[in-house]
Amino acid sequence: MAISWENLDTLVSYKKLQSLKGAVSVAKELSGADAANRVAKYSVPMAEGMVYNFAAKQVNDQLLAVLASLADEAQLVEKFEATYNGEVINTGEKRLVLHHLTRGQLGKDVMADGTNKREFYVKEQKRIAEFADKVHSGEIANAKGEKFTTVVQIGIGGSDLGPRAMYLALENWAKKNGAFKMEAKFISNVDPDDATAVLNSTDLAHAIFILVSKSGTTLETLTNESFVKDALKKAGLDPAKHMIAVTSETSPLAHNPDYLAAFYMDDYIGGRYSSTSGVGGAVLSLAFGPKVFADFLDGAAAADKTATNRDIMKNPALLDALIGLYERNVQEYPATAVLPYSQALSRFPAHLQQLDMESNGKSVNRFGKPISYITGPVIFGEPGTNGQHSFYQLLHQGTDITPLQFIAFRDSQAENDVVIEGSTSQKKLCANVVAQIMAFACGKTDDDPNKAFAGDRPSSLIYADKLTPGVLGALLSHFENKVMFQGFLWNINSFDQEGVQLGKKLAKKVLAHDTDGALKAYADLLKI
Repeated sequence: MAISWENLDTLVSYKKLQSLKGAVSVAKELSGADAANRVAKYSVPMAEGMVYNFAAKQVNDQLLAVLASLADEAQLVEKFEATYNGEVINTGEKRLVLHHLTRGQLGKDVMADGTNKREFYVKEQKRIAEFADKVHSGEIANAKGEKFTTVVQIGIGGSDLGPRAMYLALENWAKKNGAFKMEAKFISNVDPDDATAVLNSTDLAHAIFILVSKSGTTLETLTNESFVKDALKKAGLDPAKHMIAVTSETSPLAHNPDYLAAFYMDDYIGGRYSSTSGVGGAVLSLAFGPKVFADFLDGAAAADKTATNRDIMKNPALLDALIGLYERNVQEYPATAVLPYSQALSRFPAHLQQLDMESNGKSVNRFGKPISYITGPVIFGEPGTNGQHSFYQLLHQGTDITPLQFIAFRDSQAENDVVIEGSTSQKKLCANVVAQIMAFACGKTDDDPNKAFAGDRPSSLIYADKLTPGVLGALLSHFENKVMFQGFLWNINSFDQEGVQLGKKLAKKVLAHDTDGALKAYADLLKI
């Protein structure tokens, strides 16, 4: 069957979906006699032992049937198949979209640039693994023959947010399980205070730096590279013996004697989808060892496989995407909060902000034509329970309803806990998740309006026993595929980011003093 790329508002199933606006009260469903059965029924297995529970979402069997029809009519699984089989899905830049191939082979061989792309990604992963093993053994060392003890990644956007979030997510797990090899730090902001703070807290003589830039021309990253090189030279060190690059083979950083080694990616891996490529692979393999990174990839591959299932009740990423579209386009909720009840996932919401908002923050379709419906929501979040003492007030009693995505684990990573007042810290953490889901769903009546909670605020829960490398990979893949499916539904290109480019061009004009009018006036305010 040929794939048809049609706008959402032309689909028959979407019109049916619109007729179901407000059809389900989650407060009624979760306070009724059949509530326990609903919690058990509206639960879908995920990869790596995770579970996606959507009992607190404003859906019922009738609405789910329409969502399933919408998935079929929009050919979502077929479009995913076209993606991993190497069709030109990124229409804006006329590129393939191949981040799924960095962690597994879902379909046929994909040939591009005269290369089997899966073999290319496997080769680079192997090269990174061999390099990391040599660093850990001391075969690759500093000028005095001493081992490197710290790795510092220099990058911005997808070269920072994803890898940083993944490192923090696994740091405690690695320390507990004997997999911690090197501390990792990150320099991203062009603000000199960022690089200064990292360098001041780093033993430069025993640090190896990873410069990440696919093009080799990213202004902020090259500025920070020069900042680091200057610090190394002032410390009497040769930067060429302390730096590696992750870049494309056509960039100025490739095959360059200024680096100990260079590892390669290509134009078919977008920055925000690059954590499973060398962008995440180099820093994670150095920090935790190649085996941990391989397990992380295996988890992502397992979740990718579930995303190929045509049954939405066996495809959690697709189901999550469809429910999210109902909330955004039919219920017209403006934002989604991602709430991980895990300190290890402290930067995961920041990564998802870029993943979702840079991908689906579009107002024209994949053919450049204006669309008449709303697209991606605002994504924000913080770990629980900290967020409860911050923005939950607005979520509970504010005028806007914000759908919530909770993430929780039965056990902590460090397995270091204490019983206080009859329960452990981890039990208290999980109790808060359960309490918040029900408080948002059912609310509370009170004679004092200030103490009344309207309820009917929908949420989902993704949970597992523990956050491991495999679980983290599957969790990352789940959200990547959710964003992809929603982009297909909105008929937009989720794989370019032209909105980022204009500011870059104007910044270059300002630095070149090629300004007039308001641009010059603003530049003068900051004495540029």
